[in-house]
Amino acid sequence: MDSPAAGHRVTAQILSSNNGVEHVLLQNNQGAIARVCLKGAQVLSWKTPDGEELFFTSRKAKLNSTVAVRGGISVCFPQYERRGILDRHGFARNRTWIIDDSQSWPPPSDSIGRAYVDLLLKPSEMDLRIWPHRFEYHLRVGLNADGHLILLSRIRNVDCKPFSFTTAFHTYFSISNISEVRIEGLEYQNYLDNVLAKVLFTDQGNAITFESEMDRIYVRTPDMVAILDHGKRRGFCIEKQGLPDVVVWNPWKKTARGMADFGNDEYERMVCVDGAAMKDPITLKPGEEWRGQLHYYLIQSTEPQFSKANQLPVADVSPSLQQILI
Repeated sequence: MDSPAAGHRVTAQILSSNNGVEHVLLQNNQGAIARVCLKGAQVLSWKTPDGEELFFTSRKAKLNSTVAVRGGISVCFPQYERRGILDRHGFARNRTWIIDDSQSWPPPSDSIGRAYVDLLLKPSEMDLRIWPHRFEYHLRVGLNADGHLILLSRIRNVDCKPFSFTTAFHTYFSISNISEVRIEGLEYQNYLDNVLAKVLFTDQGNAITFESEMDRIYVRTPDMVAILDHGKRRGFCIEKQGLPDVVVWNPWKKTARGMADFGNDEYERMVCVDGAAMKDPITLKPGEEWRGQLHYYLIQSTEPQFSKANQLPVADVSPSLQQILI
């Protein structure tokens, strides 16, 4: 789990919580931190070197529950939402993953300053009774030298018959206030509106802003999406591969009041933007493998035009995912 480069303070420590659930704490050479819970392979925290938390977690989140924590990044597999026979969002987020020391995935070509952990999920006999397909889900969670958060996924069909699945990385971002946020990169894209009975619409070309509940699935989207937070004068950039869809969600007032693990006013301080593959299920034949990649990084700006920009600054666009991750 530790990057081997001498002279670079890079760690991946295994910790236990008071309920016995193990966590992995990743820290890069600049002091950025990510915390990953082995239950659900859920990324619960992503912090800058100065300690600022970038992910939202509800103050009412059930940390000792059998359900996923309301916050961070939740892995939805083999089903997104209730689009199938399984419970909402599938079972992967409620299972205990193991640390994969098999070296089935080579380390990054440039490991200096990085910290990462490789996790593995295989179906239990109980899982096979409710979803009768054998698979191996490999997940790498890492921090690179710049503090960017990276998720690499590989799902392999090790069964003797094909199977199909949908998946998403349900990601809660911490923001100043939902009224100060806009989302760019999804202009003119088609989306399914879950608030309006899953009717298909086409975005009219404006950046997404929030004035009421939003639950949209943008389909076949570009590989880069940005969240711009004018209140904090910063933003997040999300790059993705293998995940053609994007989910944008904020529960607003009424839905928030009906959620037991969510504060009534907390909708103001979070927004979910998820890389997903759910409009068209992915089908794997025996021996086939699907790969997905997500790369999250912070955009900081003190420039006045940040709040008026229609495009991300060119300097803030990262190199390709292939160069960063492989």
